Amino acid sequence: MLGIGTMAKKVFGTPNDRKVKSTRPLVARINALEPGFQALPDQGLIDRTQQLRQRIEAGESLDAILPEAFANCREAARRALGLRAFDVQLMGGVFLHQGNIAEMKTGEGKTLVATFPAYLNALAGKGVHVVTVNDYLARRDAEWMSKVYAALGMSCGVVVPFQPEAEKRAAYACDVTYATNNELGFDYLRDNMKGSVAEMVQRGHNFAIVDEVDSILIDEARTPLIISGPSQDRSELYRVLDRYVPLLTPEHYKLDEKARNATFTEEGNEFLEQRLWADGVLPEGQTLYDPESTTIVHHASQALRAHKLFLKDQHYMVRDGEVMLIDEFTGRMMKGRRLSDGLHQAIEAKEGVAIQPENVTLASVTFQNYFRLYEKLAGMTGTASTEADEFAEIYRLGVVEVPTNRPIQRLDEHDRVYRTAMEKYSAVIEAIKEAHAKGQPTLVGTTSIEKSEMLSELLKKDGVPHNVLNARQHEAEAQIVADAGKPGAVTIATNMAGRGTDIQLGGNVEMKVMEALKADPEAQPDELRARIEAGHATDKQAVLDAGGLFVLGTERHESRRIDNQLRGRSGRQGDPGRSLFFLSLDDDLMRIFGSERLDSVLSKLGMKEGEAIVHPWVNKSLERAQAKVEGRNFDIRKQLLKFDDVMNDQRKAIFGQRREIMDSEEVDQIATDMRHQVIEDLVDDFMPPKSYADQWDADGLTVAVRERLNMNLPIAAWADEEGVDQEVVRERIEAATDTYMAEKAAAFGAENMRQIEKQVLLQMIDQKWREHLVTLEHLRSVVGFRGYAQRDPLSEYKSEAFQLFETLLDGLRVDVTQRLAQIRPLTEAEREEMLRQMAAQQKEAQAHLTMEHGAERQSDDDADRPTALVEGFDEADAATWGNPSRNDPCPCGSGKKFKHCHGAI
Repeated sequence: MLGIGTMAKKVFGTPNDRKVKSTRPLVARINALEPGFQALPDQGLIDRTQQLRQRIEAGESLDAILPEAFANCREAARRALGLRAFDVQLMGGVFLHQGNIAEMKTGEGKTLVATFPAYLNALAGKGVHVVTVNDYLARRDAEWMSKVYAALGMSCGVVVPFQPEAEKRAAYACDVTYATNNELGFDYLRDNMKGSVAEMVQRGHNFAIVDEVDSILIDEARTPLIISGPSQDRSELYRVLDRYVPLLTPEHYKLDEKARNATFTEEGNEFLEQRLWADGVLPEGQTLYDPESTTIVHHASQALRAHKLFLKDQHYMVRDGEVMLIDEFTGRMMKGRRLSDGLHQAIEAKEGVAIQPENVTLASVTFQNYFRLYEKLAGMTGTASTEADEFAEIYRLGVVEVPTNRPIQRLDEHDRVYRTAMEKYSAVIEAIKEAHAKGQPTLVGTTSIEKSEMLSELLKKDGVPHNVLNARQHEAEAQIVADAGKPGAVTIATNMAGRGTDIQLGGNVEMKVMEALKADPEAQPDELRARIEAGHATDKQAVLDAGGLFVLGTERHESRRIDNQLRGRSGRQGDPGRSLFFLSLDDDLMRIFGSERLDSVLSKLGMKEGEAIVHPWVNKSLERAQAKVEGRNFDIRKQLLKFDDVMNDQRKAIFGQRREIMDSEEVDQIATDMRHQVIEDLVDDFMPPKSYADQWDADGLTVAVRERLNMNLPIAAWADEEGVDQEVVRERIEAATDTYMAEKAAAFGAENMRQIEKQVLLQMIDQKWREHLVTLEHLRSVVGFRGYAQRDPLSEYKSEAFQLFETLLDGLRVDVTQRLAQIRPLTEAEREEMLRQMAAQQKEAQAHLTMEHGAERQSDDDADRPTALVEGFDEADAATWGNPSRNDPCPCGSGKKFKHCHGAI
């Protein structure tokens, strides 16, 4: 009998059905326009783009021109790529334009779908970003789809790491820009550390289409992007602590695999103390509970986590003497990504490789807050429904399931659960051999490199030819995936999210053609393609007869989406296929989430060795366990976001202030307001309001004014005058400093003084913000303990972070005022002395260079040395300073070293 909910859905349809239905009239209008656009010459498509641009400038909405824009784009894609978009692809494009996530199955052509909303929104002239998960996909998609944009008269650029600044700026200036999520976030941070607007590369955040949106906005949301600089070297401490961990016994520590945490027990602390005293790391008499031991305790805990929770070839791998992290969701190496808080260094000590110094944060942002900067956001993926609540709550994004172009024919079988891992792997090998024997291609999903290589060894023993796709084969990825659909092919993959290359039954024709052309460059491409296509048709038929692609999962992931991504590789575009998961009670998910009960039930049932339990109830209980994990991870991300929102509000205020200063030609008013505020605060401190004259500290105020404002003023004499109150003293100090700064501006020249003020303001903002980030990190690490005192850690963090921000602003005003008050033009004698010192240092450096490196190396290193001093040197004009060394006196005349003044990073 049908439930009430099911009956209601049959009558009214689901909300998703109604959304899909609502786009059908739009798709019909686009289709009706198709003959007219097919009749246009190539230039006609470009002319139509110009007409659409003009209509938007005249005030017409994007929604009003959508049918024409989509029809124009469809025709351009047909001509440029030979691909005519299906109706469901147009539908997906409409949902993206509306600011939704379009859930489209693997092989439904998401890359092409993105061109429709990208083209439509780029007509407004504010730029569109198409975001991918890795550099390979960004380059590939940009190169492939740029042909469509070119046919429409639009520019298309790509942003990848280590690009020259000019090239990157040009890419961001294009109508449509393809980039990775990491590079977009880092460019945002780098832009907000630049000294002028002209140096910035991004031009705003108008509209972003995020490919593999679940991977970027959910899986990676907990990892902040951090730009950091080196701090003190503690490599010896890491090595010492690393020697102790292998000596620990199970009673010395507690592991919490669910929370991925490891802590020392009472016995462990005692053991550690004894070792540290014996080695002289901990002073005799000082315990691990003393405040002075905080650093040692922190790094000892990180060493324990590195050994007990981070596994080589699962969480990281060692390549060329470097610890490379592995993305748990895609199985890819994350080059350049490091764990923070000394954990990466602890892993380096464990693996015996060179330990890089810890870093201090210069700027950071989470993907959650970066992508919320966009005025409009959209996303595409094959698996988003399970996380729909999170997308709605955090990003205000709806999830719409777009129907497939052809019905799905894949058969999803019930999981098979075995008692032990060995029984499971024996069954897996048998299933692979069976599929291989009948010519059915098999895609085997594993959760780690270690398990994929173990499975590979087992297959080698049985003589089954296969390919392994994991972080070690990163470079050959596209080729391995392209071959995975050939008859009888066996491919073992650690993860299949965002691979970007379709598994086509019979193999990938394009890849085969490219391979053949590489092997024989003289061959005729058309003849070659015809021959390959004929062979491919035979192979494809053989695979279809064998039942299509067989997806075999060797373990359930803690997220249902990852399992669905693996499943989704089979049955693309209406192809037949089959998916089956093999599990055991030893699997991580089963072990951590209560396999004891199931084990006792199976024992009572008297299951024999090698026997599997197959039942829908098992699937349901597993999905419930996965849903619990997903829910807990969502709560963690939500809590993290609440904390990061506090910093984000402050980040926006600081970055906004920096931008305002860079844009402004007249920053003298900001400097003056700051100075007047500092004077007001000083007078209030030494001459409190509503106090009597005999309670004033005129001498203290005189000293403070000398320190902060670089002026000797007769404040004590003023205070003795009849009828003088705090207000009068404040006004006199302000007038005196205004005159003093006006004289200084005249001496430097008004234009030079504005530049100096701008540079000082920006440098001080950056310095204070960096210090503030470190303080906030420390606050975050301890504020959780307030919960023991029945106080809400988040409320405590908010109020203390606000107080710290006020302290930052107060300190900023004081430092800017003090720095500007101390700057002065150099005297002729000082200028000559400084030039003499710089010339001597340059000469010495050149001589040292020649001795050390020989003449052939000299030209390479010259860029790092001070250049020859130019005639007409002026300390107020940075353009005339040449290239001072970091340890030279700063040419501005502040008396500080260049690296601590205008050369501060």
